[in-house]
Amino acid sequence: MAMTLRLTYEETEALRSRARLEGRSMQEVARTALRDYIERTSRLELIDRVLDEELPRYAEALRRLGM
Repeated sequence: MAMTLRLTYEETEALRSRARLEGRSMQEVARTALRDYIERTSRLELIDRVLDEELPRYAEALRRLGM
């Protein structure tokens, strides 16, 4: 699917510079950054959900351990 991404001049130049340094296209660098962001934030959301669900279960034990 095609998409138009509007960047500021500074963002475009930073992306161009990074792509040049890595010997990759600007599109490849941007797509990698997007995938990394989605993976990282998805992982954090999962951790938050697990903690929200599991911490209450062990709250008393954690309190007794002084945590």
